[in-house]
Amino acid sequence: MPPSSSNGASRRRKEDAPQFTASAELAGNLQEIVADLVELHLQGKQAHWNVVGHNFRDLHLQLDEVVDDAREAADTIAERMRALGSCPDGRSDTVAATTTLPQFPPDEQNVSAVVDLITARLRAVVDTVRRVHDAVDAEDPSTADLLHGIIDSLEKHAWMVGAENRSV
Repeated sequence: MPPSSSNGASRRRKEDAPQFTASAELAGNLQEIVADLVELHLQGKQAHWNVVGHNFRDLHLQLDEVVDDAREAADTIAERMRALGSCPDGRSDTVAATTTLPQFPPDEQNVSAVVDLITARLRAVVDTVRRVHDAVDAEDPSTADLLHGIIDSLEKHAWMVGAENRSV
């Protein structure tokens, strides 16, 4: 029997403190998110470097915000995977083979096209996160909480970037 503390509660021995580890399904779901976030980061930079036209500078700067948030979210989920005993794979060949995002066009793109392209990609990543959310939540509600923040951030970016091409 473990020794008791002064308030009567039992103290755990170090071998009695189990570590939660991700199942293969949870790790796979989180890997899908990592791949899409890394790809969003890369496509956002491609757009940032090659956008041209009216309002270029505003979108150029706004794309850096999208890129920074995508990179930070990928890092958060990858580090969560490590905390849960699984290994994220952010290698370019893995990301290219597994992302759900369509390829980004090469060369210069006008502001209007970039707005539509990036808005669609933001929504695609949100779709991936929402698609795996319930399975993640069923196994690990703490990780699901991280997904809520990512959804919120990406949906806000989709609204703000997409507003450039809207008219009343």
